[in-house]
Amino acid sequence: MIHHRNETEKLKRKIAVAAKREKADLVIKNGQVIDVFNQEVMKVDVAIVDGAIVGLGEYDGHEEVDAQNKYICPSFIDAHVHIESSMATPSEFAKVVLPHGVTTVIADPHEIANVAGVEGIQYMLDASENIPLQVYVMLPSCVPSTSFENAGAILGAEDLEPLYQHPRVIGLGEVMDYPAVFHADKRMLDKVLSAKRNQAKIDGHAAGLDRDSLNVYTTAGIKTDHEAVCEEEALERIRRGMYLIIREGSVAKDLVNLIGIVTEKNARRCTFCTDDKHLDDLILEGSVDHNVRLAIQHGVHPITAIQMASLSAAECYGLTQKGAIAPGYDADFLILNHLEKLEIEQVYVAGKKVAENGAFSAQLDQEVQPSATLTNSIHIQGLTEDSLHLNLGSHQRANVIQIIPNSLITQHLVEEVQTEHGRFVPSIERDQLKLAVVERHKQTGHIGLGIVKGLQIKKGAIATTIAHDSHNIIVAGTNDSDMIYAIQQIEEIGGGLVVIENQQVIASLPLPIAGLISQESADSIYRQLEEINEALEHIEATKECNPFLTLSFLALPVIPNIKLTDLGLFDVQKFTHIQVAAEED
Repeated sequence: MIHHRNETEKLKRKIAVAAKREKADLVIKNGQVIDVFNQEVMKVDVAIVDGAIVGLGEYDGHEEVDAQNKYICPSFIDAHVHIESSMATPSEFAKVVLPHGVTTVIADPHEIANVAGVEGIQYMLDASENIPLQVYVMLPSCVPSTSFENAGAILGAEDLEPLYQHPRVIGLGEVMDYPAVFHADKRMLDKVLSAKRNQAKIDGHAAGLDRDSLNVYTTAGIKTDHEAVCEEEALERIRRGMYLIIREGSVAKDLVNLIGIVTEKNARRCTFCTDDKHLDDLILEGSVDHNVRLAIQHGVHPITAIQMASLSAAECYGLTQKGAIAPGYDADFLILNHLEKLEIEQVYVAGKKVAENGAFSAQLDQEVQPSATLTNSIHIQGLTEDSLHLNLGSHQRANVIQIIPNSLITQHLVEEVQTEHGRFVPSIERDQLKLAVVERHKQTGHIGLGIVKGLQIKKGAIATTIAHDSHNIIVAGTNDSDMIYAIQQIEEIGGGLVVIENQQVIASLPLPIAGLISQESADSIYRQLEEINEALEHIEATKECNPFLTLSFLALPVIPNIKLTDLGLFDVQKFTHIQVAAEED
């Protein structure tokens, strides 16, 4: 009863201010307000009470801010992000993205869920409570992503169901297992139907799906996709009633290839995401604000691009109080020095300034501490030199994973390789390195072995526990001894990234929370990433793409064309494991 009375009093006050009977808490004066509904600019005051906008027009406030004829626009929403990919806790992630104008994110914690199940999801919910960044959560639908690998957890509909009661859980995360949808697999349908019963949204992951497959997907109620890589794919998704989420992350950079299809007619069905973006890229390049700038540079009208980053995303996820500067909407907005260049001077969340001139300025509560389970996530069997021997027998030709720089997609090559006593030998000259995925959750002893081309490493080895989506240990190297040492160092630091040469650590970044997230500040993570980058230069790794980010996606068996899991080499087109040794012509 008290709660209802408080709500009544709050609404009465908002109406009184809207009707100009009382002063507003805050009024932003002399600004050019961007109207994302009509795609126009208005010269009006913005009146704010209790963190919400209550009026546009002429208002007086207890506090007044002179916008000095600068632009006022709704703040941005990242429509699909894995916070874990920043390697920072939610509060440290908030410090980085808020100055870039992103005040709301639709987060899918499937990285940590693949390591720690419901406990991992709950940690992300708890750690994102009471921070100025508004974190909405899509529950991971595919843990593990397929049955062709071993993850740290298996989540069924019955595990996810109770989590829908959380006020910030709004849907079911990207459905990566298309065959399970196509064959109406009961476990998948149970998750989809559970989401529908809870009136939740369902995210897609339609990598490589043709128009007939999209019919199946959308019939199941899956309404978004962030995996389109060309204009025709983008259009097919919109034609079938899906929201097109245009991704620009650290590896997958799709915006330039897709933005040409955006018009004023379909912009309300198009929005932006980062998906997976490293902390250093977020700091230097930005978050969704970078997507907006890039869209403007490629011909999209600035107000249309802003609309896509705000209103379109809010409508996609049913966030009815977000995405616009209008009465009844949350007072989440930006003050811009320059529209076309999108120079962000100030960032407000619920009417409070949280960032100014690129610097975070709000207060944060103490970090939520992870459980001992989350900080003790590396469980592997002892390794010997034999553990990494890749036997090809009499074969001199092998199936090879060819990296495509800045793409999640790989090419399937068949090449001549070097062998000694029937075992594969890495070749620096041919840029053929050994690749291994070591199961690290249940001490199964599973090790998948393969050959990768494109990393161009000339010495040593690199290893990480960031290996989408099951997050086993993935290591690439020029020799077995450095690869084994890299795996042992990963175990010692509790997960993270290491660069090794001659059984010495050149650089490392510990990620003790589930082998994915640092417990240090964003600044500290950034410095360690700089050391990692220097070490990668030292071992002469490729500069065409980020070697660690590229490595982290080589174990993802739902993205074409060929990947490696802890159970072996995987042909994504045939959806089956294959031998490394290739048949002779």
